[in-house]
Amino acid sequence: MNEPAMDAISKEDLLDKDRKYVWHHITPHNDNPMVVVSGEGSWIKDVDGNRYLDGMSGLWCVNVGHGREEIAEAAAKQMKTIAYSTLIQSHVPAIKLAEKLNEWLEGEYRVFFSNSGSDANEVAFKIARQYHHQNGKPSKHKFISRHRAYHGSSLGSLGATGQAQRKLKYEPLAAGFTHVPPPYCYRCPFGQQEGACRMQCAEAFEDAITWEGADSVAGVIMEPVITGGGMLVPPDGYMKRVQEICNKHDVLLIVDEVICGFGRSGRKFGHHNFGAKPDIVTMAKGMTSAYSPLSATAVSAWLYDSFKDTSKADSHLRHVNTFGGNPVSCAVALANLAILEREELVSRSAWIGEQFRERLQPLAAHPHVGDIRHFGSALGIELVEDKQSKRPAEASLVASYIASCKRLGLIIGKNGDTVPGFANVLTISPPLSSTDEDVAFIVDTLLEAFSIRAEDEGKVIA
Repeated sequence: MNEPAMDAISKEDLLDKDRKYVWHHITPHNDNPMVVVSGEGSWIKDVDGNRYLDGMSGLWCVNVGHGREEIAEAAAKQMKTIAYSTLIQSHVPAIKLAEKLNEWLEGEYRVFFSNSGSDANEVAFKIARQYHHQNGKPSKHKFISRHRAYHGSSLGSLGATGQAQRKLKYEPLAAGFTHVPPPYCYRCPFGQQEGACRMQCAEAFEDAITWEGADSVAGVIMEPVITGGGMLVPPDGYMKRVQEICNKHDVLLIVDEVICGFGRSGRKFGHHNFGAKPDIVTMAKGMTSAYSPLSATAVSAWLYDSFKDTSKADSHLRHVNTFGGNPVSCAVALANLAILEREELVSRSAWIGEQFRERLQPLAAHPHVGDIRHFGSALGIELVEDKQSKRPAEASLVASYIASCKRLGLIIGKNGDTVPGFANVLTISPPLSSTDEDVAFIVDTLLEAFSIRAEDEGKVIA
């Protein structure tokens, strides 16, 4: 891959301009951010020429890795053909992509395209409310989500989000959202032992619907696994039980696949691991591997058909998105999905996860590791001050491990700005295209980073 041409501008000049003009996302004011200039495969390079393995795929999204010329060429070709056409009508890339998404979903869906995961969830909420309204149940307007979950940053999707720190200074948010405890086996909200419970975390939805009143509840929204909120993996049977509860009360099940979709879970979509059949599926990130902004709200065919019933006045969905389903983004998504299929990156993701599970076992003995949670190639390491009390690790301890990994050339993440006192989970989610050598580097670097910390405290675990 050829390095991009750099203007004759020094690092300090770049940082001066950054300080003057750029507001960074969800981070404290930073006068010295890393300035990324290029990427290839699982690796990125900063302005100083330092190389790092991108252990978070950007922001859980660069599934096929950086620098894919095939995707860039698809975008350029589409730009030369037609760069914009509204989906008030239609265009060829959107039609082809909607067909391909149905193949991946293994069901019959109709697809509404937007720009981001937040947008996709907003569309899902509108569809659910309008469906019930047109079906003679206008009082069904509420949505049940889970504490710790993240569903977006707009006022509606942030209302669905169960992360107090993200919401505190922007409330009141959109009305009609309530939350239940998450499936958090390591810290069970119901005081149960993993594998020896009645799955009260799933039954909590039944209780919530009962207390809210089934005639007021329009939908349930959930990720297959709560990812950014701490990599909380539900027990077997959890998701199917929630679906049974939804069906019983005429509540739509919305599955947020923004992170779990497109191979991250080791299956095409996260809910495929649990045998669920959602009424609505929202997706973004891995659909284009972040090479271009695009999201989608996939709606079951029967649900879509209720919006074209000519016997009901004004049954169409009153929602438009200027850039949603942009032809260039759709072309990018098609090229991205072709790579995922050709290189068998869904099964590759499952293999990466198996390597993590097997080769990172020594971490379980570390005095600051409380729990290790896996879902496909996504990994969460919950840090504690000590194993006995399970007291969540202080921010300084979490930061020390992230810094150690970065010094060794690995970028990892954490569940920051979620629930006060519980931003203690390290997250790893590398490109699905990561080579054997890349995976070995991630494993070795994590083990070394934890060994360094343990040695500092006189607690060598190697």
